[in-house]
Amino acid sequence: MKIIKILNNNVAVVLNDSGKEEVIMGKGICFQKRTGDEIDPSCTEKSYSIRTQGIVAQLSDMVSIIPEEVVTTCVLIIERARKTLGCSLQDTLIIALSDHCHFAIERSRQGIPLKNNLKWEIKMLYPREYALGLVALDLINSRLGVKLTDDEAGFIAFHFVNAQLNSGMPEVGHVSQFMQEVLNIVKYTLRIDYDTESLSYNRFVSHLKFFAQRMLGKKGIQNDDNSLHDAVMQKYPNAYQCAQKISLHVQSRYGYDLANEERMFLTIHIERVRRDFAGTPVHVDDV
Repeated sequence: MKIIKILNNNVAVVLNDSGKEEVIMGKGICFQKRTGDEIDPSCTEKSYSIRTQGIVAQLSDMVSIIPEEVVTTCVLIIERARKTLGCSLQDTLIIALSDHCHFAIERSRQGIPLKNNLKWEIKMLYPREYALGLVALDLINSRLGVKLTDDEAGFIAFHFVNAQLNSGMPEVGHVSQFMQEVLNIVKYTLRIDYDTESLSYNRFVSHLKFFAQRMLGKKGIQNDDNSLHDAVMQKYPNAYQCAQKISLHVQSRYGYDLANEERMFLTIHIERVRRDFAGTPVHVDDV
């Protein structure tokens, strides 16, 4: 590995054997080293791949302000998140997460906790990300000796969700707000309680997440074939009326007109959670 830039005595940006940039960390790995020198990979303790141009300058600024042990802990947290979520995460996550955790730790030491008013919604809508937030709290506690509140697990979960979104997509706070609005419309219109452990509920939440991203990003779908839409409308009238109510809400509040196909999929998911509550078996061929 060849050094591209030394950030401090223990952190450097290198070009690995595959020709890709990485941030490497290790005690004293840059001692008496210069740009262009080689570093033995076995001397590194942690590494973080870089795909985004311009992030090196941000990392340089970050490690001059944020303690190295905080950054190293955040690298461990992100490694765990990548394995658990099974997807790529934006390179900027290391910047955002380290910055957030640094100030959360400082607030905790000063006795100034920050209340997360969306913690319940985050926990329900993004259970995997929230669980990772709790894992992050355990790592921070074990490595840095600071016990943060569960509110911080919600904030950290936000970073994981945002890091999964494509560029140009709406922020997770707006997505979560929209999803909760729709869930409430279904709940109070049909007078049901959700079984948050059920497959139907989790499918519905996943559908709403991507629908919200598409809707808020103004990326609608077009489909002129209304045959399946009409069949679903006739077969599940109660669920369809609820979908219509959601459609009116979305048009009034967000200025977005649902395509028939979007309304159809909403109806199918609403019918599934409605039947869960009613205790009616749902067969694969049925919905």
